[in-house]
Amino acid sequence: MTWVSPRAVLACLLLAAGAAAAHDADILYIEAHRDSPDAPEVRQVLTLTPETLGRLLAPPVEAASLLTREALHARRDAIAAGVWDAMPLSSGGQPCARTAHGVAPRRAYVALSATFQCPPGRLRQRFSVLARLPPAYRVILGSVTEGEVPGAVFAEASRQELDVPEGGRRTPLSSRFAGWVGLGMRHIFEGVDHLAFLLAVLLVGGGLKRVLLLVTSFTVAHSLTLGAAALGWVVLEGAAARWVEAAIATSIIYVAVENLLRREHRHRVLVTFLFGLIHGFGFAGVLAGYGLGESVVTALLGFNVGVELGQALVVAALLPILRMVQRRPALHTRAVRALSIGILAAGGYWMVERALG
Repeated sequence: MTWVSPRAVLACLLLAAGAAAAHDADILYIEAHRDSPDAPEVRQVLTLTPETLGRLLAPPVEAASLLTREALHARRDAIAAGVWDAMPLSSGGQPCARTAHGVAPRRAYVALSATFQCPPGRLRQRFSVLARLPPAYRVILGSVTEGEVPGAVFAEASRQELDVPEGGRRTPLSSRFAGWVGLGMRHIFEGVDHLAFLLAVLLVGGGLKRVLLLVTSFTVAHSLTLGAAALGWVVLEGAAARWVEAAIATSIIYVAVENLLRREHRHRVLVTFLFGLIHGFGFAGVLAGYGLGESVVTALLGFNVGVELGQALVVAALLPILRMVQRRPALHTRAVRALSIGILAAGGYWMVERALG
């Protein structure tokens, strides 16, 4: 078997710290409203973060310049040209005509609205806007026909053109749910800070029963706060959201320091639960930035399941390696020390970066 040096993993953690940012909302969520499949008027509402909107304007604009109603209305036509013109809508193979558009700030995102007159037929939309965004971005296209549950389909850089889901021809629930599960898994795999916290906890996790207890406490805790924030029971925006990100970094520092200074970790389950509550708010920041409209319940359930599946896969991959290392006490001591120092350094970098905004 090939052993991976603790120093190599430490170096990877430090490199990842420089590349990792707070939990960016890297999707655009758009809903299409049509009273019936052949109604001429189609209304769309697009929600995205100020950071994302700033990227789409020419020239690009800092997010801080897009936080007020006055600033948004001053750029109303530029926003329409930069966003709606890059998302042409058609019906029955014929282009729809945009007759109105508007902008409005919301709690954690910006809402752009547009009204179209469309010929009869199947709605289809092309998201050329993705070509101007980083490859990780996705578009989630939902649709609400009167009396119907909203459907949703997912677009990405390699698949920019989609049929708009409509009543009677909607995307199956399983497919919509799977899309949100995939997003949740992607965010746990790309969430280097969450993975660093999980690794720090598992380094001194002990036997299988105790590891399962630790992971369960973390899961229950962040599920509670993720649900509370995503459903709007707790609102985190601006400075509060930034301090949540800093608190996540603090949790990583604390666990790493405990690994270095303490031989026994009797209260680790409680500590993991308390910090899990904070990490849940971090996951919620992702959903809050989407402005999910009527799809929030499906999104919340699917995203959370994806996070849990991703976390389970990480634990399943790490646990056998850690158990083998634990059988060699000298190696285990060196590995805990080296990895905890790396995790501590990464957490310190994230805390300073996020606290300073």
